Amino acid sequence: MTHTPRATKHRLTNPRIGIPAAGAALALLGGVLLWSPVGRADAAPDRPQAGGFTAVAAGDIAEQCTASDSDCEHPKTAALVEKINPAFVMTMGDNQYDDARTKDFTRYYDKTWGKFKDKTHPIPGNHETYDPDGELKGYKSYFGDIAYPHGKPYYSFDQGNWHFVALNTNDLDKAQLAWLKDDLAANSKKCVAAYFHHPLFSSGEHGNDPVSRPVWKQLYDAKAELVLNGHDHHYERFAPQNPDGDRDENGIVELLGGMGGAHPYKIEEVQPNSEKRLTNTFGVVKLNFTDTGFSWNLIGTDGKTKDSSPSYECH
Repeated sequence: MTHTPRATKHRLTNPRIGIPAAGAALALLGGVLLWSPVGRADAAPDRPQAGGFTAVAAGDIAEQCTASDSDCEHPKTAALVEKINPAFVMTMGDNQYDDARTKDFTRYYDKTWGKFKDKTHPIPGNHETYDPDGELKGYKSYFGDIAYPHGKPYYSFDQGNWHFVALNTNDLDKAQLAWLKDDLAANSKKCVAAYFHHPLFSSGEHGNDPVSRPVWKQLYDAKAELVLNGHDHHYERFAPQNPDGDRDENGIVELLGGMGGAHPYKIEEVQPNSEKRLTNTFGVVKLNFTDTGFSWNLIGTDGKTKDSSPSYECH
């Protein structure tokens, strides 16, 4: 099948995204064709819309280094978060390297990303399970009720017209899957996003991780819009797809954002629906949510936009 470039197909003809109204203007930004009402042809995807909000996301964050080390990246990504000043922060696991002990969180993560602790919604990665004092002990000790609002390392919350689900894919047992099913069934918001550490699809060194397939199936059935992951230390965005990896205009958009500060990984095997991949790039994802859709920008530690997504309408 011939691949249709997203800048043409998704932005202009996909009914899920919406067709520009009569009188709309077109503009080219970073190689992506955008549309906006007449008089606003310079509209950029990171310009907040009325009634919307901004969040920041990244995974794989704090290595055991400080701002005094010139090659330490997590102080630089934290500076981006501070500048953006989002409504909240989502971390996609491996918040603290290497063993995520309490003392490591205190010495490293807390000195940088800890500035936003009170508005952070974290999830654990595999490195949080390596704590010699016990799996997730340091993670739970550091974040407390922030990471365990209902006594479990998975939870959900609402913002605007969005429902966010934070999951622990280190231990995706029957109890968590049953909770997810009930949580999605009870949701009354129009738009749904979920985030967890292990990506079902990845072109990086870890590759596709089938542990997340049951989650994807439930989210797909619930008509979720967006999944955010870490684990592989690179940035990647995918076209909408279903849990089997088939391109699906009514599917889920996956965003892999493992460039929060940990050493980068190589791109190994490009997956079929991968639309953009960047490694050796540190930064954060600035997510722009509205009552009916979303888009995002990858902001590098040099302050420049490294990638801009298309704009999506919620299902």
